[in-house]
Amino acid sequence: MTATTQALTEASTSQFVRIREGDLDLQLHYNDCGAGAETVVMLHGSGPGASGWANFNRNLEPLVAAGYRVILMDCPGWSKSDPIVCSGSRSDLNARALKGLLDAIGIDRAHLIGNSMGGHSAVAFALANPERVGKLVLMGGGTGGASPFAPMPTEGIKLLQGLYREPTIDNLKKMMSVFVYDTSELTEELFQTRLDNMLSRRDHLENFVASLAANPRQFPDFAPRLAEITAQTLIVWGSNDRFVPMDTGLRLLAGLPNAELHVFNRCGHWAQWEHADKFNRMVLDFLTH
Repeated sequence: MTATTQALTEASTSQFVRIREGDLDLQLHYNDCGAGAETVVMLHGSGPGASGWANFNRNLEPLVAAGYRVILMDCPGWSKSDPIVCSGSRSDLNARALKGLLDAIGIDRAHLIGNSMGGHSAVAFALANPERVGKLVLMGGGTGGASPFAPMPTEGIKLLQGLYREPTIDNLKKMMSVFVYDTSELTEELFQTRLDNMLSRRDHLENFVASLAANPRQFPDFAPRLAEITAQTLIVWGSNDRFVPMDTGLRLLAGLPNAELHVFNRCGHWAQWEHADKFNRMVLDFLTH
């Protein structure tokens, strides 16, 4: 580990920026890590208390050590970014926010790594701004639509929505018990940190519930447009994902012309955390070759 990577902390990399993009005029929080000619942007999922740092802190150091600049964007309505109620497509909202962020900090082109909601947002950004995308990594998300094989909404999504409505430690543990395959690494400290993050921004929780009431289908089905995306894409899924079924990954593979799929066995919805070492090696190889 280099001195550069040893210095990476959430506080030392924390940044705020005001973005104005279309109908958006808000403050975003992001973490800015490392330096290099190429930039990797990581987009987090939609869980209560989620943030770029919470989602990807196991994945930063190898990319920074390899010479990439890594940006973790906190989406509007999460963590330290401004609150918002979304009555339309959350995928497109986040894509507009990302464009505003990249414009504000002077980044023309980036590789995108998206987890769950972040995968939907990465696809939406690639459709709207194809010239600004390098390579795509999509884990547990990328397009909406019903699964023909799993009851919808899935078990995990029902628990997630229940947690938003009643943010208690018991409901958090229920959700996390199906979020990952092996729960042995889910410590009381992790639960408490996540609960504290949730409860520190009750406005985000209330706005998420209000958004669902305004539009229950926050993530549109991009399947008919996937062929427009020519970027090299690595799709990563857990075979035991109880939030977004694996057949969604197969639909992405069928629709994206330059995609490949890696499936982790004994893995839930958080591949980059559950299999961090292998995931990091695979992503680094994908981005550099």
